[in-house]
Amino acid sequence: MKQELATMKIGVLLALLTLLLGFGLGAVFGLAEDALKESFMATAKVTLADSATDLEQEARSLTGRAWTYMKRSHLHANGLGTSVLAMILLMTFLPAGDTLKKVTSSLLGIGALGYSTFWLLAALRTPALGSTSAAKESLNWLAMPSSAFCLVGLVLVIWMVVSAFRSAD
Repeated sequence: MKQELATMKIGVLLALLTLLLGFGLGAVFGLAEDALKESFMATAKVTLADSATDLEQEARSLTGRAWTYMKRSHLHANGLGTSVLAMILLMTFLPAGDTLKKVTSSLLGIGALGYSTFWLLAALRTPALGSTSAAKESLNWLAMPSSAFCLVGLVLVIWMVVSAFRSAD
């Protein structure tokens, strides 16, 4: 098993970094939630100052959406990091080639960290851009490949499992 995990070390490390992001965000929430929200609010007010009819309400709404994206990053990091580690551990028991396992684990790790980071960056950009749509659109370059990597990695793991079942029959 040690050699199998060594083959997939990039994916393992990226999955662990993804969990570090998720746990780290949880710590930030506990230590500095109010300060973070105040920073979002201040930035939103500056961004919306020239265009908002009800500055306080619109800035509060934008801050709330940015905070929701922070929570999404936290949840995605913890869920994807854990799922990727589980799939990598599953792959150690599958009779697939080392190259396939290395590529699959790397795709999963890059995808998990990238997609979780996408939500974090979208949260941080939302108040300054004045819109969640603008924030997400500015990060399509990260969101699309990351989610695709996760999906492709999952499909490859499913294919390895089905192949193992077939060869066992």
